[in-house]
Amino acid sequence: MKNYFISFLLATSLVSIHSQNITVSGVVSDADGIELPGVNVVVVGTNNGVTCDLNGKYSIQAKNNETLQLNFSFIGYETQTILVAGRTKIDVTINELTKSLDEYVVVGYGKTTVKELTGATAKIKGENVEKLNIARMDQALQGQVAGVAINTNSGSPGGSSSIRIRGLSTFGDNDPLILVDGVVYDSEGLNALNPSDIESINVLKDATAGIYGVRAANGVIIVETKKGARNSKPKFEVSTFYGMQETTKKLSLLTASQYAVIKNQMHLNGGDPRPFQNEALGVGTNWQDTIFQNAPLASYNLGITGGTENSSYSIGGAYYSQDGIVGGGKANFERYNGRVNVTTDLSEKLTLSSIFLFTHESRSALPENGIGSVLYNTINAFPTDPVIENGHYSYLEEVSDIINPVAQIINTHNQALVNKLVGKQEIGYQLNEDFSITNRLSYNYALVDNKSFSPLAWYGPGKYANNAANADLDPVLVEIADSTFIERGASVFEQRATYLDLNYEGFINYNHTFDKSHNIKATLGTSVFKRRGEVLNGTAYNIPNNSIDFADISANLAPGGFLNNVGSYEFEERLLSTFLRAEYGYKYKYLLSAIVRRDGSTKFGTNNRFGFFPTVSGGWIISDEDFYKSKAFSFLKLRTSYGVSGNDQIENFAYRALLNGEGVYVFNDIITSGVALGRAANPDLKWETTRQLNIGLDIELFKAIDITMNYFTKNTYNLLFQPDVSGVLGSYGPGGSPPIINAGDVSNKGFELELGYQSDPKREFQYNINVNMTAIENQVMKVPDGVDFIPGAYFGVGGNVATRFEVGNPIGYFHGYETNGIFQNQQQIDDADVYQEGAQPGDLIFVDQNNDGIISFNDDLDKTNIGSAIPKLNLGFAASINYKGFDLSTNFYAALGQQIIRNFERQQPYANQMSYVFGRWSGENTSNEHPRVTTGATRNTIFSDYFVEDGSFIRCRNLQVGYTLPKKFTQKFKTESIRFYLSANNLFTITNYQGYDPDIGATAGTLSAGVDYGFYPQAKTIMGGLIVKF
Repeated sequence: MKNYFISFLLATSLVSIHSQNITVSGVVSDADGIELPGVNVVVVGTNNGVTCDLNGKYSIQAKNNETLQLNFSFIGYETQTILVAGRTKIDVTINELTKSLDEYVVVGYGKTTVKELTGATAKIKGENVEKLNIARMDQALQGQVAGVAINTNSGSPGGSSSIRIRGLSTFGDNDPLILVDGVVYDSEGLNALNPSDIESINVLKDATAGIYGVRAANGVIIVETKKGARNSKPKFEVSTFYGMQETTKKLSLLTASQYAVIKNQMHLNGGDPRPFQNEALGVGTNWQDTIFQNAPLASYNLGITGGTENSSYSIGGAYYSQDGIVGGGKANFERYNGRVNVTTDLSEKLTLSSIFLFTHESRSALPENGIGSVLYNTINAFPTDPVIENGHYSYLEEVSDIINPVAQIINTHNQALVNKLVGKQEIGYQLNEDFSITNRLSYNYALVDNKSFSPLAWYGPGKYANNAANADLDPVLVEIADSTFIERGASVFEQRATYLDLNYEGFINYNHTFDKSHNIKATLGTSVFKRRGEVLNGTAYNIPNNSIDFADISANLAPGGFLNNVGSYEFEERLLSTFLRAEYGYKYKYLLSAIVRRDGSTKFGTNNRFGFFPTVSGGWIISDEDFYKSKAFSFLKLRTSYGVSGNDQIENFAYRALLNGEGVYVFNDIITSGVALGRAANPDLKWETTRQLNIGLDIELFKAIDITMNYFTKNTYNLLFQPDVSGVLGSYGPGGSPPIINAGDVSNKGFELELGYQSDPKREFQYNINVNMTAIENQVMKVPDGVDFIPGAYFGVGGNVATRFEVGNPIGYFHGYETNGIFQNQQQIDDADVYQEGAQPGDLIFVDQNNDGIISFNDDLDKTNIGSAIPKLNLGFAASINYKGFDLSTNFYAALGQQIIRNFERQQPYANQMSYVFGRWSGENTSNEHPRVTTGATRNTIFSDYFVEDGSFIRCRNLQVGYTLPKKFTQKFKTESIRFYLSANNLFTITNYQGYDPDIGATAGTLSAGVDYGFYPQAKTIMGGLIVKF
């Protein structure tokens, strides 16, 4: 009996003890429903606490009583204390703090708060990208991030941009590494990304990007697409906008009467008879009015987000279409997008994330941004000739390399079709509170079809672009054997290319805090990247009826297939990497981080296939020190970083010798054509290396104004070149080329400043202002031994080299003659201390750079640096106001101190000119700026600073006003919100530059920056839009 009584007492005690404990579990998420890993959950008044797992889930045991409370805290979010009141399941939503220094930023293989950052990183919210209503994500970055310069390579629909993070660092590819949900994108592929799908963009600017090793020398851009929220009902968002585009500017060209006056004087000064007996010709043909047109653009988007207890999803679809302000449908871009983003808990600790992005895009384009482009011909076409003459397009006969731009558009048929599928499968396993394991496989597949149809065309006698024998469009006869001729009719070029990127990444994250003061984080991982491409193309002639309707290789009627040709190539590259990052923080006040990465790339030979890239960074939050008493500087952090990263963005097989040259051999006394050494080998080829130092300050003034300052140096060594070498190597035969070598260094150093202010979001009247500034100094420090400079872009047709890569100067600086006014009379020429051969009154005066008393036109002795396309200062400004449902926002961008070469004027007697020529020298003291006009021999047309202009500009990139209907009204229609808006892009530009657009990228490589051949300008666009959420 005694034993039963004791057993009863023990059981009763256990039940009593058990009844006093409770297990509480749930999910912690932010205001958008996104689960938050790493949230600290602590029983109030105890040391009992847990941390949320990767899916924001927590489970904690505590002694149950009426006063039991749980405290939820997370850096960057408001702390919440919740009374348990006997509940076993509590889902918690915590709100972000308003201060930007507590926001989360995505970094390599993880994320951290701005407060904990030790590197130079910036974040742009997706709403700021979507608001601009543009086709490409990278164009939305212009002016929004200090240190990031975006230059437009073309304003045509689907045109690309140049992305430069902290200056030009290499002679070759300067584009940063771009990751979309962890998937590698190249800058050309950004057309496939719908800006409306973007949740955030994070830019890694300094050496802390070294976690990506050999691909991080030019910086890293990390794009996160929109995600769903757990435990939320489906939410729908429908948005659309429609707008019209027009050119922002037309050049001031000569009218027909002005043209006749100038050309008459030009011929008389050259000793030739006047071409126009009657100068009263009126306005004549305004070729710009003929070519430019208003063009529509439209976008439609649908998004659905939601989730269950164990999963979340985000699904979206979009359509975008844009016609060109030049060519209309002949310069069109069209895109369809589909997106699925799903996260599912397979178990309490195992999570599967799947992302699928599909894009179909179509682009038609015209010849642009070069000599012979549509706008180049438009500028130089004669205003005295009509568009159509005697039943055909006018021939503009006086200049052989200027053709009728309207006929050029009619005869241009180019189309590119892209189908792209991007995906990522990621499995995350929360091993325990400290360790998590992530494995992901991503892929990027693109199928690219290009077709170009060249109908038989006749632009006039002697025209370079003719491919017909005469105006009757008879085909040209080609001799294929002795006295054997066949017709060469209309042709079509078709190409199919397939590209596949596969990337596996596996890494372990560790995060633990000891004694509430010592926080240690670590990431250890590996990645395997493989890219493969296959390209097949062909050209066929004699397309039936000279018609686009039959423009297919299978329809060709070329006799015996002669003249037809095919080509193909394939490539494969691989990158094997391991990486380690270790971080230590003491009381979140002293921060230290170290990164080590080792890469092995197949782009380099066995002598230099592997590289080692270390980085170290640290931060000190001075405002958390006990001795710190300043009330004005409510937050103050000093940080610094130094590290090494690489650049392997060169062509495949660059270290190998290739048999792509042409050889002639004798076999059995018969001369036989064959192959020979093309490019010579260089087994010692290695990647470019960039060493970066960053010193930064993060400041918060009066708990209201955020200030970020960075000073940086960025030095790149072992640049990849292909300079001329001795013919002894045997690389000067037909099809041969020198080897690619490492030689040359470049230095960038600069200063960045960002200012931001956001009013209290709880007030009815809200506003925010953001300003950023970047100043960069770029200089070439070294070129290959035995090489004085690397030549770049040319001036005019067959002119001198205008840009160079040369020690002591910026990359691609302008090299030419400096001028100092105009000779007013013969006496001034005779009395001059410097002899200038062939000088006449009205000619430009050139500066004697070497002080030898003679202007040398046969060498470079009197040439000098006359400008650079690199701005001395970049500025960005953004502001917004919200009040009682009304919102107003604007965005400005400025580039100051850059120069542009005016290279779109054809230096021929009959080519049209800009109206500034009316200020020409026509007699003593009539002008000291513009030289005389003449058809005779003159030095006035050689490359000098006369053709270099100040390209500084300030542009209103976006101005938008909107209104959101009151909740009481939208609830009647069972909608969450309805917003209408009007928006204008590129509303106005303030500049002294005479060309169409001062925002000119590198259209033909790094050394072509700032050379304007008749740049396709960015359009001014007026749009109206609607956003409905329900």
